[in-house]
Amino acid sequence: MRLSEPSRLAASVQASLEGVEEAITLDDNRAASLLVGNYDQNIAHLERRLSVVAHVNGNRIVLQGAREQVDHARRVLESLYAGVRKGRVVGPGDIDGAIEETALQRGLFPDSRPAAEPRGREAYAGFGQVVTRKRGPVKARNAAQDLYLRVLARHELVFAEGPAGTGKTWLAVGHAVQLLEAGHVERLILSRPAVEAGEKIGFLPGDMRDKVDPYLRPIYDALYDFMEGRLVERALQTNVIEVAPLAFMRGRTLSNALILLDEAQNASSMQMKMFLTRLGEGSRMIITGDPTQVDLPSGQRSGFAEAIALLKEVEGIGHVKFGHQHVVRHDLVRRIVQAYEEASGAGDG
Repeated sequence: MRLSEPSRLAASVQASLEGVEEAITLDDNRAASLLVGNYDQNIAHLERRLSVVAHVNGNRIVLQGAREQVDHARRVLESLYAGVRKGRVVGPGDIDGAIEETALQRGLFPDSRPAAEPRGREAYAGFGQVVTRKRGPVKARNAAQDLYLRVLARHELVFAEGPAGTGKTWLAVGHAVQLLEAGHVERLILSRPAVEAGEKIGFLPGDMRDKVDPYLRPIYDALYDFMEGRLVERALQTNVIEVAPLAFMRGRTLSNALILLDEAQNASSMQMKMFLTRLGEGSRMIITGDPTQVDLPSGQRSGFAEAIALLKEVEGIGHVKFGHQHVVRHDLVRRIVQAYEEASGAGDG
């Protein structure tokens, strides 16, 4: 909720007394309008996150507050403005990502201004990104996502563990589509264990794809985010993109493919070993899961956590762990996940 005009004026006067004031003039009026958002919602989010006061007047933004916070807000706005001019859309999540990215950049090179090259060191390129024809460049929104994208680029087998909403599956699909479009792999194989989340849904009608679809819907949703719908359907029909439950992987050797196993916490130890040994020449494998949401029968150990522990010292295998602080889906989701993690920790104690 935005401050009323008297409240904004009081906040402005207080900020002027306690800190500094800096004006930013944006030369592209259309880009400036997209940057501030409808009803200045992006600027309001920036104010809340960085404890600054921002006044918008057309293409001019005046920042008021503590010197460090004003500098940080300026760097965020400059970074986002450059992206908007290239056609990117800015929302609250992008504001959060830019805040963390610029904070990291400043931490790495504290003596350098944004336009300056750091002396004696390679220039910091910012957070990593995936690039697909439909979405264009999609940047990481926090340091954990940035690490994830860099690990995906370097390793042929990657484990990603963490709570819902951290982007581990969505970014994995984006990375997979990027490799497919670039010709680095010939096909995508998407899989999930067919385990209900604490409820029995009985027998499903239809052919194999109809039966598997409910389990793999989140992966389909991500696919349609990164690829045109007609291309997804064509790829599914020609098996360039193959969707199969984990149990159907047995006996296969998967070459020149990107294989993604989602919800891997619901794979048994035997299934996980079987899946890991499917990796063929020219292939890459991404395994994602949330160890706190295991739906296996009571007493059955998750093969996901076991594999991470067993393979942590094996060369060529990457591992990224997300926490509640890396949730990007919605701030309320982050707080929900944090509450459950804290309750679980208290119970363990």
